[in-house]
Amino acid sequence: MDIIEKKLKDIQTFMKLTYGIVPVVAGADKFTNLLTQWPEYLNPTLANLLPVSSNAFMMIVGVIEIVAGILVLMKPKQGAMVVCAWLVLIALTLLASGRFLDVAVRDLVMAGGAFVLVVLSEIVGKLDSKK
Repeated sequence: MDIIEKKLKDIQTFMKLTYGIVPVVAGADKFTNLLTQWPEYLNPTLANLLPVSSNAFMMIVGVIEIVAGILVLMKPKQGAMVVCAWLVLIALTLLASGRFLDVAVRDLVMAGGAFVLVVLSEIVGKLDSKK
């Protein structure tokens, strides 16, 4: 394995751990609200349309985030695409609400990073299949 292949795999591993662990932690926190009060981030218009409370909805979101994080750890290319789409959707709901715009921008940047993990996982997969 040449140095470039090793570096690509190291970067993919780092990004896989980042985009795997962070959604699991954020998802788990939807049940405890230790990091923040997650229901406050829900677009009020959307919250009024829900058949459940904002807190219950955030717990459902937490389960989805945990599953997405585990998927990244097991199948980085597919999982990172799910996380990328999820982050874009979160950012769009925040932008639509006109609140937490800094978080919306951060989530769009993180979505870009998740997309990079998708592409990087394709490259690493092709390198592995050549051996």
